[in-house]
Amino acid sequence: MRVLTPEGVIALLVLTGALLAVIRLGLSLLRRARPEARAEALTERLLATQSELAGRVAQLSRGIDDRLDRLSRQMGDSLQYSTETTHATLGEMRERLATIDAAQRTLAELSGRMASLHDLLSNKQARGALGQVQMEDLVRDLLPPGTYRFQAPLSTGRIADCALLLPNPPGVICLDAKYPLEAYRALLNAETDGARAGARRGFAKDLLRHVHDIAERYIVPGETADQALMFLPAESVYAEVYAHHPAVVEEAFRRRVWIVSPTTLMATLTTVRAIVKDARLSETAERLRGEIQGLVGEARRLAERSERLGRHVEQTAGDVRALKATAEALVRRGEAIDRLQMGEEEAPGS
Repeated sequence: MRVLTPEGVIALLVLTGALLAVIRLGLSLLRRARPEARAEALTERLLATQSELAGRVAQLSRGIDDRLDRLSRQMGDSLQYSTETTHATLGEMRERLATIDAAQRTLAELSGRMASLHDLLSNKQARGALGQVQMEDLVRDLLPPGTYRFQAPLSTGRIADCALLLPNPPGVICLDAKYPLEAYRALLNAETDGARAGARRGFAKDLLRHVHDIAERYIVPGETADQALMFLPAESVYAEVYAHHPAVVEEAFRRRVWIVSPTTLMATLTTVRAIVKDARLSETAERLRGEIQGLVGEARRLAERSERLGRHVEQTAGDVRALKATAEALVRRGEAIDRLQMGEEEAPGS
């Protein structure tokens, strides 16, 4: 069943109006003419009008059919395009939803890790253990075994987080990890200049206390070097110290406590490794020199013994020649005696 468009409905209304006008005209003519003539004329006029209307209706029907066919094709193409576009859009939406779901899972996992890290950093002992673990990883990665000791006890009863076993000089250097996170957080969260200045004073006070503790505990005359290292596990804290606290840096230099971050500790440990390597090369060269000197002494003793052996060999050769001459003389005398016994020679005076 086809549905007429608004244009088709308007065309039908126009044709209907024309038909009514023709009918009115026919009726008017019938009133003026004779009854027979009126009927005949009306019949002819009605037939002509009917034929004309039938042609116009057929033409209008064909036009409407063509329009409906084009509209159907357009609607079909539009529906197909819309379906394909909808499928493609739904596919992209599914992919994006999958990506968003994966990102949400990752964010949830990161949130859990951040919460765990926050809990870890909130605990002072756990935070200290975190700094010590970071320091130990750096030391293990950069120094050969036997050149360091973790939790090294000192004669004073103190235990250093790490002792770098260097040859004298400089000797044993103690390394201690510190993490003044509360004071640094207070500095970051300060909103006014006054609060920021107070937080910086508190931060400097904590750092100076750590510097004094390390200088008093881990610099032991006659046992360790006259210097020590304070390790700050965060580069941001280290940058804050050297950017805004020159008094702390000067006091640390005066106390011979060198403040290091992960990056500067790597450089320091690289230098320590070069020192250890050079010391081991020097020790190896000294041992080689001793071995070479021993080898030279053995060569001298070998030459002396060879000379004595040569003299003994020459003396033995002379003795062998003398023995040979004596043996030859004995052989000649024996042969002479043998000839006398056989009568081969006449006795003297015969």
